[in-house]
Formats: sequence, structure tokens, C-alpha cells
Amino acid sequence: MTLRKAIEPFATRIAGRFVLSGPELDIASAAVIALAMTINELCTNATKFGALLDPAGRVKIEWPVDHPSQRLTLRWIETGGPHVYSPTRRSFGTRMMELLGQQLSGSVHLAYPPSGFTYTLEVPIVSMSK
Repeated sequence: MTLRKAIEPFATRIAGRFVLSGPELDIASAAVIALAMTINELCTNATKFGALLDPAGRVKIEWPVDHPSQRLTLRWIETGGPHVYSPTRRSFGTRMMELLGQQLSGSVHLAYPPSGFTYTLEVPIVSMSK
């Protein structure tokens, strides 16, 4: 699975909506499934409530690897969409993304600044490896 394939159904309407940045990684099938489910949930939410709802909205996805600590940080950063508010309850999708992050021995952080939603997943590289 490539990240481009995972976002393709959501990226076809307006070119340039997504900016991707990170090294090429070979990851285990269990990690692929967890990441694909997470990316699908993020894309769906961005289409319904976030940056992809507005034609000016953009999503930056980056996944730098910190080699000294052997950790990967995946960031989803929305901009240009409607004003963001913190939810009043934790949805099924939010709980699912948190559990998928835990499944990879990682931590998930969700932030709701007015400028756009952000999702951050930090995981040990070994959790992603084949």
C-alpha cells in the first residue's frame, strides 16, 4: 500500500489538496491495515467536517523518522477549511484511531486549533517493520 493509493479517492476532485512528505518505508501488513484504516477515517472526517469540505482546504501528511530514537511520527495537518472546534464527545472514529495507534505500540494526539485539525501518531519503527 502506498499513501497515495489510500488518499486517491479523496484527492481526485481537486488537484493539489494533499501534500505528502516523508521517506519511503517498507512496513508490515498489520501496520498497513492500521494505517489504511486511520487514513480512511481522517479523509472521511476531513471531507465531512474539515479541510476537504472547503475548496481552499489542504491536508499535509508528513512522516519523518527520527533515527537516533528509532521513532516515526506521522502527522496529518489540515488548513484552509472551516473553523475547527473541539468535539463534545469522543466518536467511534476517534476511539478507533487511538486503538489502532496503541496496536502499533504508539501514541496518538488529536488537536483542534481553530485553523485546522491535526492528528499525530508516534510509533517505534520496529512496530512498523516487516
